[in-house]
Amino acid sequence: QVQLVESGGGLVQAGGSLSLSCAASGRNFSSYAMGWFRQVPGKEREFVGCITRSGVRIYYADSVKGRFTISRDNAKMSVLLQMNSLKPDDTAVYYCAAGRGPSISTSDYDYWGQGTQVTVSS
Repeated sequence: QVQLVESGGGLVQAGGSLSLSCAASGRNFSSYAMGWFRQVPGKEREFVGCITRSGVRIYYADSVKGRFTISRDNAKMSVLLQMNSLKPDDTAVYYCAAGRGPSISTSDYDYWGQGTQVTVSS
C-alpha cells in the first residue's frame, strides 16, 4: 500500500510554469506505475500522463505533449510534473495516482492523492 500527497499547485499566468510534486509513503513505491490526472468541476477525471515503474517509458496526453514533463525518483519516492507554457485550459485539480501498469484509465490506478489546485489566468 502507498499513500500519496501532491503539492506545488497555485495560481499562474498563461505562459508560465508550475512544478507539481507527488510524495509517496508506504511500501514498494518502485513497483507502481505512476500517473497524473486532472479534473474540473462537472467533468470526468482526465489523463495527463504516466510513467513506468523504472521511469524508462513516459506517456502524455496529446493536450500536454511538449509542454509537460513527468519524472520520478524511486529513491526519494516522488514523482514530478513539470508544466510549462501553461494555458487557461490547464486549470484543474491535479491528482497523482499509483497503479499496476502505465495506463490512461483511472480504473487501473489503486491509490490516489488528495489533489492540488492549478489555476491559470489569461
